[in-house]
Amino acid sequence: MRRSSLLLLAAAALAIASPAVSAPRPPLTQNGGTWASGHVQGVAVDVKGGYIYYSFTNLLAKYDFDGRLIGTLVGWTGHLGDLDFNPADGKVYGSLEYKKDQAFYIAVIDVARLDRVGVEASQSELFRTVYLPEVARDYVADMNGDGKFDGDVGTTADHRYGCSGIDGVSFGPAFGRGGGRVSDQTDGKRYLTVAYGIYGNTGRTDNDHQVLLQYDVADWGRYARPLTESAPHHEGPAAPAAKVFVRTGNTSYGVQNLAYDDSRKRWFMGVYQGRKEAFPNYALFAVDAGERPARGDLVGVPAQNGRGWEKGQVLALADDGLKDPATGVRGWNQKADVGFQPIGGGLAYLAVNTKVDGRQTADLTLMRWTGEAEKPFVPATADDLRALPNPSAVGTR
Repeated sequence: MRRSSLLLLAAAALAIASPAVSAPRPPLTQNGGTWASGHVQGVAVDVKGGYIYYSFTNLLAKYDFDGRLIGTLVGWTGHLGDLDFNPADGKVYGSLEYKKDQAFYIAVIDVARLDRVGVEASQSELFRTVYLPEVARDYVADMNGDGKFDGDVGTTADHRYGCSGIDGVSFGPAFGRGGGRVSDQTDGKRYLTVAYGIYGNTGRTDNDHQVLLQYDVADWGRYARPLTESAPHHEGPAAPAAKVFVRTGNTSYGVQNLAYDDSRKRWFMGVYQGRKEAFPNYALFAVDAGERPARGDLVGVPAQNGRGWEKGQVLALADDGLKDPATGVRGWNQKADVGFQPIGGGLAYLAVNTKVDGRQTADLTLMRWTGEAEKPFVPATADDLRALPNPSAVGTR
């Protein structure tokens, strides 16, 4: 008994004396590899686990914070867009489009099991898809009443709200539920928020809003199906939990990158700039999480009865950044269209895409929010990293 007691005491003393294993620290910069693929569409970051995921349209790459390639997922012909990591289940969620099949999915990827290069999505249990019928309905809408759908064409009157599919995705609180203190993380249930792609068409007025859908993914296991491109499935939630509109002016393919920033309590929307001369055509917009949607006019969208504008749940842009005096639209001239992922403490990764000898690469830089209208982000420093709260305190992004 005496010997076992001494061993227990020694073990306890050793545990107390041993320093706690610190969480991996995010890199200031990282390159996402060079691939014979489409360009980088978005990134996701698992702060606690120490991994960064890159969507290269038809390839997903997984790197650790030290820059080591851990694995790749390949083998689909659709368009994999923006990504986000869900800390609740440890999976990466991404927008996935098959426009010719009128099929729009969220890809749900079990990235914890992605540990080698060249994993085939269609032959792996890692990759599941959930169909979004709300998107398909708006995409195929015959808006000019000629009895035919014009297909994947932007220069047409078809596609409700100019919907070209989906792109930006991010987890965050229900709209109007994130208005607590900036340091407060208790915003309730997190919803997957999905942004429409919107065709860049300067000849119509009903495409000047960004369209955001919110979904509760807690029961999505009953919808998730393997990827079968020869027979696209239609298993998914009948309707979103919320559908809101943000008037920014038309952009080229809508919200490319959607990101919820816990530290700022704000939704950020990175876009390819629009071309309508009546709007300022900023590259980055934001909505404060505490802003409650209000039923109002969707300016430019004719009502079905022909009188006035269609009504919808409208969210106002954040009262921040540059301001266009003619339209009141606010935003920033900040590139955030191929990778934007906040990680807490006012820091966020922003990606830049480059084509090298016919192959695509991505350079990721950790940036710090400045709050300045002309220059909202600057490169983060080692001191900024040291000041970053413990990942368990800021949440995993």
